[in-house]
Order: sequence, then structure tokens, then C-alpha cells
Amino acid sequence: MNVRVRFAPSPTGFMHIGNVRVALLNYLYARQNGGTFILRIEDTDANRNLDVARDRIIQDLKLLNLSFDEGPGIGGPYAPYLQSERNELYQKYLEQLILNCKVYRCFCTAEELELKREKQRAMGKPPRYDRTCTHLSDDKIKAKIAANIPFVWRFRLNYDQLITINDMAKGPIHFELKNFSDFPLTRQNGTATFMFANFVDDVEMKISHVIRGEDHLSNTALQAALYDSCGLLMPRFWHLPIICNKTGEKLSKRDFGFSLEDLVKAGYLPEAIVNYMATVGMSFQQELQSLDELVKSYPFDHLNSAAAIRYDVEKLTWFNHKWIDRLELPALKKQIMPFFRDHFPQSTSMPKTITDALVMGIKADLKTLQEVKEKAAFFFNAPKVTRKDLEAHMTLEKINTACAIIKTHLTSIHAIDAFVTALKKDGQEQGLGIKDIFGATRFFLTGNTQGIGIHQLIELLGVDEAKKRLEKA
Repeated sequence: MNVRVRFAPSPTGFMHIGNVRVALLNYLYARQNGGTFILRIEDTDANRNLDVARDRIIQDLKLLNLSFDEGPGIGGPYAPYLQSERNELYQKYLEQLILNCKVYRCFCTAEELELKREKQRAMGKPPRYDRTCTHLSDDKIKAKIAANIPFVWRFRLNYDQLITINDMAKGPIHFELKNFSDFPLTRQNGTATFMFANFVDDVEMKISHVIRGEDHLSNTALQAALYDSCGLLMPRFWHLPIICNKTGEKLSKRDFGFSLEDLVKAGYLPEAIVNYMATVGMSFQQELQSLDELVKSYPFDHLNSAAAIRYDVEKLTWFNHKWIDRLELPALKKQIMPFFRDHFPQSTSMPKTITDALVMGIKADLKTLQEVKEKAAFFFNAPKVTRKDLEAHMTLEKINTACAIIKTHLTSIHAIDAFVTALKKDGQEQGLGIKDIFGATRFFLTGNTQGIGIHQLIELLGVDEAKKRLEKA
């Protein structure tokens, strides 16, 4: 069977990190196996759908470089890829189920269903539909239809049946259908539910592998019942571990890093997000990998069967720091310049050579792109330095010695190489380490003892500006 996988989000809000991981692992599996990666938008619930959210999903996949082979905007052999445009197909499958007596009309209201569930909970029983409407006579059904009483079509489970699915990580998983409820295939307005539309589309689009979260496991049991009822071959499944925060609770909107948009605004690179989300919960000898490298190396034959994994923002930040340092200048500038413009509007009129030098100068110190506000501030605004601040890094005696040495050679600063060499030579002769003399010089120029090399720093600021700052200090 040809590998065909799908990412099927609902356009009801923003892309969260769980969505990113599902999309990424579907993409990696398709690419590693020469298969097809499909984007299908599950927008059957008109009350919750947002067109802007649908467009944002496509933009986010593009941002992450997860290109799909079939889907909205590019089409494919099983178009359309919006479920809202596939109602005729769902109706065709429903009619077949009606013909085979696999479904029945349910006229129970939402209020009645909730009351039944409350009573069942009070009696210590699991809440599930009690099949009230299976006992309606044909005459009562006809009367309700004539009275325009709304209804849904429910799928009738065989409570004596044991359903088995094949999970890529866990192996065979068995479900006793007596532990589940007859479930609706339609809403009262006639549109297909997620459960039914998802099943039909996976069949019609010839989906070979369904890769989604552990929280869909109960849905899988019911959809497996649909496959069995229709005599269809089931796809293989992989139920991904739930992503939890550091305390072990399911990741939520309250946790930083839950939203892809929040991460991007905080200055996390798409490359780092993809790299971390591919490796979290897995063991890799080489952690830092590009998307192309991950396609080749992802160990789909040794999958994690755990029910949950921990999401560690500190580890993500480590990946981000490494990726900022790893990116070549053109790629880094493309992503970092919006942050420069936000924090330093005057940067838009800077010469390219200066911008390039500044980016290259600070990149090794950046953990996130948002940190340009702190790391590049020295260039746009001369630091306010005090002896007290410098005393946090060296003794008063060393400060006095460093100041005297800098002052002695300041007139030769235009010959940068000679100036730097003189500072180093005199510092060593007067008992200062390189860290001390260059740390003090850098502190007077930037307000920090660590960072860009002195030679590069003077070139970046310009000799006149550097001399002015040192004289003032």
C-alpha cells in the first residue's frame, strides 16, 4: 500500500504545539517512505469555523516548511479538501448504512441527554446513551418526523463485539464495544459529525496511516467499528503521547509555548521548533538536525509507546540558541530583522554592512530573537556605566589599572590592531588577565563585560564613537 497520511485540523482557533507535532510527524513519515502528505480541513461545524483560522493553518505549515502534496489551494485527486464541501459524499455513505440497518434516528434533545448522563453518574455508572430511541415504533417515528422534531442519526454498536486496531507504537489494541455508546453520525442540521466525516474521508482519500494524539484513542475505537461494519480495511494508527508541562499536567493555554504564534513572537525559530518537537520524547544520538536530516533519521521503527511526554521550554530554548548560531547570515537576517525594526526603528536606515556586522556580532549570545532588544541596545544607545557596576566583575584595583592602560593608549585607537595589542601587552605586564583588560574595555563600550571581540566592536561602533565612549568612561 502506498503511504498516504493526513493532517486534519479544525479551523477553530490558533495552531498549538500539539498540532505542530502531529503535522510534523505525518510529514516526516510521508517523506521518509516516499508517500503523500495531505492537508484536510475539518470544518463541518459551521458554528465554530473561522476562515481566518483556516488560512492561518496554511501559513503556519508554510512557516514550518511542512509542504503538503494535496490540500486546499493546490487540489489533488480526492478534492475538495474542505469537509464543508464534501456533504454529498457523507450522505452517500449514510444512505448505505441506513439501508443496512446500521443506524437509527435519535430524537433526544441535548437537555434530555445531559439529564440521562447526570442520573447515570449519580448511580455510579459510566455516562452513555441508553438507546431510548431504538424502542420507538414506526408510527411514533413517522409522527415525530411529521412534526419536524429534530433528530440525529446514531450508529448502532454491536455490544458483543471486540474490535482490534494495529498501533505503530503499542501494537494490537483491543476495544470491547460494550464499554462505548452508540454515537451520532450527523448533527440535527444534517451535517456530518467529526467522527463520521473523518472516517469517510480517510476511506475515500485512501489514508494508509492515521497519526494523531493519544486523546483520539476512544475516537479510533468507534471509527474502527465503522470500518468493520462497512467491511473496509483499516489504516494503521499511531497515537502520539500527550504533551504535558513540567509538572505532568496536560499542556494548556496557560502554559508558555502552547501556541505556535506565541513562540514565534517570542523569537523562536521555526527550525528550532521543528527540531525540538521531532526529538521530544525520543532518543537521538545527534539532537540538532534540520528537517531534511530528520526525514532520514527519524526512528519510526522504535516509537515511544508512553501515554505522555514532558514539554520543556528550557530545552526548546537550547535548540533555539543552537539554531540561531547555526543559521547562515541571509537566513538569520530574514527572521531577525522584524525584531530589530520593532525595538530599533532607526535600524531600517542602517547600511547593510553595519547591519550584517551587528547581527553576526550578537548572534552567538542570542537564545531567542527577542533578545536583540537587550543584546543590540549598546549599538543604538551608549551605555550608562558606573564604577559600582564594574565592581561586580572585578576589584577596584583592577578597575583603576585597566582605566589607566586604556587612557594611555586611547590616542592610538584609530590603529585598531595596535590599540588592542597594546591593551593586551600592558595588561599582562601590570598583572591583569586578558579577561580583565578586555572585559573592562568592553564594559565601557557596551555595558557588558562579555560579548563581541574588542576589534570587531570598535569597527562596528566606529572609531570615533568608540573613543568617545571610552573617554567618557
